[in-house]
Amino acid sequence: MSDFKVNIRERSGSIHVMELKGYLDAHTTPILEDSFQKLLNEKKYRIVVNCRELNYISSAGLGVFMAFIEDVRANEGDIKMSDMSPKVFNIFDLLGFPMLYDIVKTEEEAAGKFSKN
Repeated sequence: MSDFKVNIRERSGSIHVMELKGYLDAHTTPILEDSFQKLLNEKKYRIVVNCRELNYISSAGLGVFMAFIEDVRANEGDIKMSDMSPKVFNIFDLLGFPMLYDIVKTEEEAAGKFSKN
């Protein structure tokens, strides 16, 4: 089984950061799904996904983001993404994610986008 971890921490302004680490594939997507579900259950809808330590993402991993974005936005929240390596960004870009999500260079920039909305 691939190694994948999610760490959730709170930033100021009710923004929660999900730090992804390792390989996100079909075997590890339940970990990410559980993390998103936990935030939604706690009514935390302003989410930054920090991909600094994400080494790989498969189409199954991308599907998790699509599965939760509608519920997050229906509750006046959003999912912003930051700190992607070029390799990981290319996978998101290939499937058109930059048209659906804010993908920025730094976590600070991602968090700042919430105050602009």
